[in-house]
Amino acid sequence: MNYLKAVMQNDEQLKIDELKNIVSIGEKLNKDVRPDKKKLEILLGRQISSNSKTNKKVTTSNVVKNQVQEKVLAKNEPENNILKTEQINIDTINSIRSISTNENKIVVKFNKNYVKNDIKQTSQKIANNYVYSFDIAGKYKYTMPTKLEINNIDTISVNDNKDSVNIKISNKENTKITYSLAPRELIITINNQLSNTNVATVIPNKKESSKTKEAPLNLPSSISSSIKSESKSKNKVIVLDAGHGADDVGAVGPNNRYEKVINLNVTKYVGALLKQRGYTVYLTRNDDTFIKVMDRTVLANEKNADLFISIHTNAVPKEKANEVDGIETFFLSPARNERAKRVAALENKTDIREMSASSKDVFLESLNRPRITASHKFAIDVQSGILQSARSKYKDIKDSGVREGPFWVLVGAQMPSILVELGYVSHPVESKRLYDKAYQQLLANGIANGVDSYFSKNP
Repeated sequence: MNYLKAVMQNDEQLKIDELKNIVSIGEKLNKDVRPDKKKLEILLGRQISSNSKTNKKVTTSNVVKNQVQEKVLAKNEPENNILKTEQINIDTINSIRSISTNENKIVVKFNKNYVKNDIKQTSQKIANNYVYSFDIAGKYKYTMPTKLEINNIDTISVNDNKDSVNIKISNKENTKITYSLAPRELIITINNQLSNTNVATVIPNKKESSKTKEAPLNLPSSISSSIKSESKSKNKVIVLDAGHGADDVGAVGPNNRYEKVINLNVTKYVGALLKQRGYTVYLTRNDDTFIKVMDRTVLANEKNADLFISIHTNAVPKEKANEVDGIETFFLSPARNERAKRVAALENKTDIREMSASSKDVFLESLNRPRITASHKFAIDVQSGILQSARSKYKDIKDSGVREGPFWVLVGAQMPSILVELGYVSHPVESKRLYDKAYQQLLANGIANGVDSYFSKNP
């Protein structure tokens, strides 16, 4: 009723105020307020245009108490020496307060304290573009009218997801991105100097063997982070194991898509990302070679690793190939169901150790329980990281869960260890994705984010 009154009186400011109230109430009631948001965007744009023409400065005394919009005059010194106006929309209701730019920085302010797990980031190469994505938990009213621009960056978009807001930076040049998080502010810094190369450079740690010096080509620069009030304990050692190799091709999908190839590619991507984030990384294999299952954890123990990750791809018989897909993560424990036993049997078949079923159960029951608990927690973080990253492109990715299983490749590890099944190479759709480099990078980002998440809670 008040909005109709404002229309009849042709009071632009009252229209804006009433529309904001309508949008706020509608969102709380889960109503579709997109038409109202569009009207509000048009009115705000008209107001900015009018203010610009009359060259009036906006002061806080002109802003009514319930108005949730600030206008900030930013002084620039380009050609005309004119004042450029950047509009910052302030949301006092939702958890995200504002999103704006300041020179080469994107500044996100919050109405509550945020922690690292509230920010999910990925970096990948899609076609000829390097894409850096930040998924921020919570809501922000003004994603639609928010337009961000930074020099030498092609596009920056702000969009709503179901329970988060996504900021996506896309550029033809490989760009270094860093971010720092304080309790009520996220600052994304973009090194927008034009790069000379599209190949990520990874400087190997002096302690690393030659096996870990090769980095995959065309991998976007990792987004490095600085979390205030949280120690940056990156003196951690990670051992990555690409399952199978050489004559042991692992599972085989349509058009002779081999598991061993997928495993190695993703493992290399994960290694490059983790090294860029400051971890010391070793690979059990760096090329198409075969390593005995029992020897794969030897390197992890020799290097006194903090975590061990074995990377694999799943499969089912042809008659079920169209029905079964999804990502799952396992930790070592006696298998509790037939599915886990089947997957474990598939991955264990190259192991030469012979034990009766009862002997295996007795052995597994004797394992270090605290380490199994830590592995379970690690598996949950990695599974969550992979799903979040993969679903940023494919919403239909199936979550097959975190499971326990008797995987012999994990038996010898003296640290938290997991086995990741990236998907089903036997599935006609998932198989194509698993052979796609961009998708492999998404999976790698998810695993790396899972490692970060685990250490943030278990330093």
